Amino acid sequence: MSDKICVGAIAGAFGVRGEVRLKSFCSEPRDIASYGELTTEDGKRSFTVKLTRPVTGGLGARLSGVATREDAEALKGATLWAPRNALPSLPDDEFYHADLIGLEVFDTGGVPLGRVRAIFDHGAGDILEVIGKEQLLLPFTRAVVPTVDLTAGRIIADPPGSDE
Repeated sequence: MSDKICVGAIAGAFGVRGEVRLKSFCSEPRDIASYGELTTEDGKRSFTVKLTRPVTGGLGARLSGVATREDAEALKGATLWAPRNALPSLPDDEFYHADLIGLEVFDTGGVPLGRVRAIFDHGAGDILEVIGKEQLLLPFTRAVVPTVDLTAGRIIADPPGSDE
């Protein structure tokens, strides 16, 4: 498990005074401002975030050290990372996406299916992309993924159609 979690990205400049358009990856988007100082993925820059207003496609925000539109535009595409210990602990049946990526996936008979490469959410629930001998897209539901064992680093899955 990583010591930091990606909580958002900078979608571009907003206005002329250094404000940015922020895309929050938090389940409650405004929480992005409550995790303290956020860093870029490489850790070379850090920012405190002050939300200003809702904007199309995200949130308007002021980042410390960003004073002009040019400064804000230069950050377009940068991801923002929070220290793991700043994030709330989750109930037993909820997981941070970052903790699932890379886990080995086995079927209910113990046969390896591959590793989780990505998690997608297109609005109807999370989908795990598992890459092994073939690519599998598994709905992240209790019926299809009955067991997630972070300690052992594995997932047990019962893919639809696997009992034919």
